[in-house]
Amino acid sequence: MLSIVAAAFNEADVLPSLVARLTAVLDGTGDEWEVVLVDDGSVDATWETIEAAAAADRRVRGVRLSRNFGHQLALTAGLSVARGDGVITIDSDLQHPPEAIPVMLAAARDGYDVVYAVRSADDAAGFWKRFSARVFYKLLNRLSSLELPEGAADFRFMSRRVVDVLASMPERHRFLRGLVRWAGYRQTFVEYHRGPREAGESKYGLRRMLLFAWDAVVSFSSFPLRVASVLGVCVSMLGWLYLVYVLAVKLFTDRAIPGWTSVTAAVLLLGGAQLVFLGILGQYVGRMYDDVKQRPLFLIAEDTGKE
Repeated sequence: MLSIVAAAFNEADVLPSLVARLTAVLDGTGDEWEVVLVDDGSVDATWETIEAAAAADRRVRGVRLSRNFGHQLALTAGLSVARGDGVITIDSDLQHPPEAIPVMLAAARDGYDVVYAVRSADDAAGFWKRFSARVFYKLLNRLSSLELPEGAADFRFMSRRVVDVLASMPERHRFLRGLVRWAGYRQTFVEYHRGPREAGESKYGLRRMLLFAWDAVVSFSSFPLRVASVLGVCVSMLGWLYLVYVLAVKLFTDRAIPGWTSVTAAVLLLGGAQLVFLGILGQYVGRMYDDVKQRPLFLIAEDTGKE
């Protein structure tokens, strides 16, 4: 059995097309299947659209979260209820074409536990989107040991044992691409051509993209802490050198003029550096604090699959 998991946030306009295209493709595979649509706290008619799809086809299951938990946790919620021997996660905006699913299944039948769908070089994204994604993957791979394939988003096939591994991970700040790569097992990738959004607007603006990138780096690399340590040592050395200079001027020259400019500059330099490093350290401490509380990752308000 194959499960398809898609998270939706204010995607009422595109969901009917998504369900229709998924149904056509999945019926052609000859396998038993289900589609799990997760409403991540939408404020439009997304849930009503999901309920209608579930009522029309029992193979479609709707899960409604109690509020907006974010894309990664919404996908986690879908994975928690998916019953398939294999699971494919897909975006609900149709930029991940359902027509690529048979190619992913063919690779999975060759014995792979994870099959990434990687964007082709001529996809529909603009120059800035392609450039920023390339920089992000190169930076993340350099700072960590993940070696994520460039252009691999949340369009992937996972075997049941990989899904079970993800379910056993309790961390709240989830970067699923990294977690799947970390799990290991046999992994490969296939290419697909990403098309434009069929309706609506992207929910990932520049701010959310930057926060997502920061989550990825902090979740899988201690590099920011190492940078803070190195810079702290460098700033401390500069402070000691400046102290030697001040003492030399005081003891061996008559140019020592009382004033506050140099003192203020030194205090600002050292104080600013300390605050930056404390902020970086606080990011890690805050994440540990969130995990120690052990609150549920998400709350399900409604589920069409429950009798």
